[in-house]
Amino acid sequence: MASAVSLPGYWRLLRRSPGFRKVWLAQLISGSGDWFYSVAIYSMILELTGRAEHVAWAAILQILPMMLLGPTAGVANDRLSRRKVMLFSDLIRAVLVLCMLLIDRREEIWLLFVLLALEIGTAAFFEAGRSAILPSLVRRDDLPVANALGSTTWSLTVTAGAALGGVAVAYLGRAFVFLANSASFLVSAWFVYRVRVIERHLAGRRRQKWSETLSFAPIIEGFAYMVSNWRLATLLTLKFGLGIMGMRVVLTTILGSRDFLVGDSAALGMAMLFGFQGTGSTLGPLLMGRRITGSQQSMRMTVLFGYLAAGCGYALFSQIESVLLAGLCLVFAHAGAALVWVCSTTLLHLNSENQYFGRVFAADMGLFMATASVSTYCMGQLLDSGLPARTGALILGIAMLGPAVVWMASMRRAWRHDGLEATNPELGKPQGT
Repeated sequence: MASAVSLPGYWRLLRRSPGFRKVWLAQLISGSGDWFYSVAIYSMILELTGRAEHVAWAAILQILPMMLLGPTAGVANDRLSRRKVMLFSDLIRAVLVLCMLLIDRREEIWLLFVLLALEIGTAAFFEAGRSAILPSLVRRDDLPVANALGSTTWSLTVTAGAALGGVAVAYLGRAFVFLANSASFLVSAWFVYRVRVIERHLAGRRRQKWSETLSFAPIIEGFAYMVSNWRLATLLTLKFGLGIMGMRVVLTTILGSRDFLVGDSAALGMAMLFGFQGTGSTLGPLLMGRRITGSQQSMRMTVLFGYLAAGCGYALFSQIESVLLAGLCLVFAHAGAALVWVCSTTLLHLNSENQYFGRVFAADMGLFMATASVSTYCMGQLLDSGLPARTGALILGIAMLGPAVVWMASMRRAWRHDGLEATNPELGKPQGT
């Protein structure tokens, strides 16, 4: 019997799937580590440079390397042991974060940017591996629940990790945050090391040379597979649209340090806003669990609702002075965004082949990071040129209506295509499962 998307359902899945449980714990710990030091980095940059543009560049470097290294990360996870790729990713990140302790002057900011890019680039290999290994760890009918838990965890670590990091910066200092972040990757590596899994994508495959794994041939092969299936190609646009919300990082940093101060602490103001966002990311899939575990058509409708909720939530947030009401708007917006994330991930698993999972999910994440990078950079430029941060939040809300409209058009095409399949079954044969 498949688990339901609920807290008891999550618990049952974690109890009966030890491999998934270890990977989930590794994701929770390393994902929190990725964002735990975000506020430490942002506050350091504001302190040393005083420019929102530099904060925007730091946010971009927490995004862009995943897009650039995504194709290589996808191929590595399709040609090599996904477990080992995740393990080495954690170990490398632990060392890179420790090096950030060396930075304490404005002249050394460039080194922070380099280390940040390398660390997030390495994370691309971990994230592609985590998504690709999932079907080898759980039953097929548990995939929606596993994706709901995994996707919610990713969203939660982005926001709650940053919120906890803000509290740690305020009370324990930046050095502690960097040390704790490095330690988190070592703990994550230990859990990944203990995973025992049969990696079916390696069955019958001869030992690969590194030159073959890192060549462009498998990247081109994966690209051809994705564009040949219009349904799959359409699903890959979902997080591409969601990436518009990447600009919320720089907006949260500025608004938390100016409009929503907690006492006199900018770090706590940022942490509070990130906390509201994390709460929404957790509640969205839990409250809409039946929609997530329903039919693919139900999940597609949930995606549309998620886009609209994200847009309306930020539009309302931009107009509200009350901390509580503004927080509720953020919860609503990020609940919607989490629904888009969960449903898009599950739909990709159900419409892709195992031997392409690494490349499919690397492309999925890469497209998300591409939009997030552009939107973050543009918002940083606008804020430095004098745009009020609240107006920026309104722009974000309105911009999220664009992906909603595009997805509605895509759904109409799918309905027409499904009608043709009903009268001509040959059109409905899948290209691969």
